[in-house]
Amino acid sequence: MTGQIERARAFHALHVKGNPVVLYNAWDPGTAKIVEKAGAKAIATGSWPVAAAFGYADGEKIPLELALDNIKRIVAAVDLPVTMDLEGGYGVDPEFVARTVTLALRAGAIGFNFEDQVVGGSGLHDISVQVRRIEAAAAAVKASGIPAFINARTDIFLKAKPDAHDDVLLDQAIERAEAFEEAGAHGFFAPGLGDEGLIETLCNATNLPVNIIALAHVPPRQRLAELGVARVSHGPVPYRQMAEWLEAKARLAISG
Repeated sequence: MTGQIERARAFHALHVKGNPVVLYNAWDPGTAKIVEKAGAKAIATGSWPVAAAFGYADGEKIPLELALDNIKRIVAAVDLPVTMDLEGGYGVDPEFVARTVTLALRAGAIGFNFEDQVVGGSGLHDISVQVRRIEAAAAAVKASGIPAFINARTDIFLKAKPDAHDDVLLDQAIERAEAFEEAGAHGFFAPGLGDEGLIETLCNATNLPVNIIALAHVPPRQRLAELGVARVSHGPVPYRQMAEWLEAKARLAISG
């Protein structure tokens, strides 16, 4: 327990506006060890890569028990803090969310992503609904005695094409960031957002450290640091690049 508490505190300390921690997402113990060897300060999973690695589609299709066993094995394989992508908590009701968070902490995770989109449905949960869900997650964290990091994700920007990102969507995101912070979140995750001006405004508008995914249309890490970002993750990109490389090598070997 002490080790997990120390890792959780260390993970919180890595989130510094203007000096973002880089999370090059892994999906199993082997890839986690590779990322650790590369000099990472923490390990993060992504729901899409983990599901794909086990032959499932994204969207809570991988059984929770299997995802938790995978996290347990990753935690045992590395000497770094490990944060888990919990998607929507494997249930809409707050009690389901609290249970999932508790199980993730028991598996050794010291943080998790928690999204506001309706998994398996459409659109986003109403702010009031998502607040209750985050409050349940925060209560489970408190009850565990482990100062885990709740990274509250909004899918506002993923639901719209980058050229449609504007001040209206940003205001909606800021409203959610304020509500999520009040509910007990420790970070605000805005995947899909890539516009420099919008990123900087978001970072200035919230006290929460902001997490951005390094996608093709997103500024490089140094520029994100200048804009005030505190966490840069890579989501499904490493897995997709690995899959493309593996397929190309396999085709060459088979056809050669």
